[in-house]
Amino acid sequence: MVFLSKRLNLINGNDFIRMMEKGAQQLRDNVDKVNALNVFPVPDGDTGTNMNLTLTSGVEELSKRPSAHIGKAADALAKGLLMGARGNSGVILSQLFRGFAKSVSDAEAVDAEKLAAALQSGVDMAYKAVVKPVEGTILTVSREAAKHAVQQAKRTHDLVELMKETWQKGQEALSRTPEMLPVLKQVGVVDAGGQGLLYIYEGFVQALQLLSAGAEAGDGAAGPYAGSSDGIAAPDEPAHREAARPQAKLATEDIEFGYCTEFMVRLNPVKTAASEFDEGLFRKELSAFGDSLLVVADDDLVKVHIHAEYPGSVMNLAMKYGDLSRIKIENMRDQHTHLLHEGNGSSGESLSDGGTSAASSAEEAGRKLKPYGFVAVAAGQGIAGIFASLGVDRVLQGGQTMNPSTEDIVTAIREVHAHTVFVFPNNSNIILAAQQAVELVEDKQVIVVPAKTIPQGIAAVIAYNEHAAPDENADAMKQAIQQVQSGLVTCAVRDTRIDEIDIKQGDYIGIYNHRIVVSHPDLLASCHGLIDHMLAGGAELVTFYTGEEADEQQTELLADYVEQTYGDVEVEVHNGGQPLYYYMISAE
Repeated sequence: MVFLSKRLNLINGNDFIRMMEKGAQQLRDNVDKVNALNVFPVPDGDTGTNMNLTLTSGVEELSKRPSAHIGKAADALAKGLLMGARGNSGVILSQLFRGFAKSVSDAEAVDAEKLAAALQSGVDMAYKAVVKPVEGTILTVSREAAKHAVQQAKRTHDLVELMKETWQKGQEALSRTPEMLPVLKQVGVVDAGGQGLLYIYEGFVQALQLLSAGAEAGDGAAGPYAGSSDGIAAPDEPAHREAARPQAKLATEDIEFGYCTEFMVRLNPVKTAASEFDEGLFRKELSAFGDSLLVVADDDLVKVHIHAEYPGSVMNLAMKYGDLSRIKIENMRDQHTHLLHEGNGSSGESLSDGGTSAASSAEEAGRKLKPYGFVAVAAGQGIAGIFASLGVDRVLQGGQTMNPSTEDIVTAIREVHAHTVFVFPNNSNIILAAQQAVELVEDKQVIVVPAKTIPQGIAAVIAYNEHAAPDENADAMKQAIQQVQSGLVTCAVRDTRIDEIDIKQGDYIGIYNHRIVVSHPDLLASCHGLIDHMLAGGAELVTFYTGEEADEQQTELLADYVEQTYGDVEVEVHNGGQPLYYYMISAE
């Protein structure tokens, strides 16, 4: 069947939903292609995965709150993206649509000029979210595309033409990213985040063309949006696991506030007519009913989490301000009893399911707020156990392969019963999500320590001084990070050439402070080359964190190599259990 297109000059909330569904479908269908653009040939390139999970979270929220009002629809999307954002690419994507939503907040429908202005508003917000914007990335692609959209909106009122021009301009900008970012040119790829965004824009074009032709956006397509693709975890699947604490430290009867209570409040103007909703006052009122309280308000929606003894009283109070939804109440005493029986004899270093350990939360409920608490991100039971042994309260499983979302980090911070919580991302791709989480927690001070590797995170935690002020501790931790050299050994997943180093698929590559410095078909030879680079400037201590595929005999040979070659250097070996990386190595 051939559709005769008509000029499309306005889109409303329903049209926007179709655009987002098509954009999400396009991204989902091309996740592997985006991941393949990862600069380093390591087995955990995940830009596409992070963007897909982030967008899935946003579209799922949009499907729960559909509206013909584009401002309301965009707001629902923005909230879902904000809470589901993973990795730098996911956070930037969430900010692009957060700015978009604010720009169209009062609009029932938008024309070409308003759509272009909303894209530009998103770019402005995304740039503000990044402390040091780097050109040749998704930021550049989004900026050039939006700038062109604003110019084109002065020439055409046709939204199909506008979005197609915007997408094509983005393609031009994407093709130039290797000229702006030398590392992209070295490996012969374009920016992965920019490519992911353009898949979304391509979906927008497809949806608008179908709308212009008088068809539903799903007609003739691969099917309606249905969550994440095969092999890609959906947002509601466990995205992290945390280090468990021995449950026997707390008796079930000692749990003071027995019900973990979560719900959303949609503010009702009729109910708030007498007295305007005051977030601070609402939080103060709720605090009388329990602890572990989190209140996040965004326009007409308020998210509440609290550990309370009488959930009904909490919800009765909330209903004074609006209507409740997404109610979840869990009996922590029952959970604790079950965990005691199930986990009898388990090691405190094992990773427990989920990210909201009810028993650990209840243990905290019986204590007063401590001055400091800690949240760290790590992959591997051994690494999690090391952080736990150093006093870290919550360890989220994550790294390059599966970045915890902003909501995961918020939940972990919320579960730490302390006035000030330090967060250690331990990966450069998680820092933005951690910084975004800071904005969502208002009942305690949160400080993100910019550790980019596991060794840096461990050094930062060790630098903690219980007698120092928060800012003094933060400064000491940042200084400790600077004293640590970090190395990684993994297996190359494709042929490439970086920094004059020829890399073959299957080679063992050594990464030193985020640069590939050696590639060799023999694991020990690659490790020796990496160690030599790391110790060229001298060191007093070398620590090996062995991965889940590391061989004990080879590890002993590596330790011997350091001791024999660098006689004055002390060597330590810890079982890290991390996936994908045979060794994490630190030199101090």
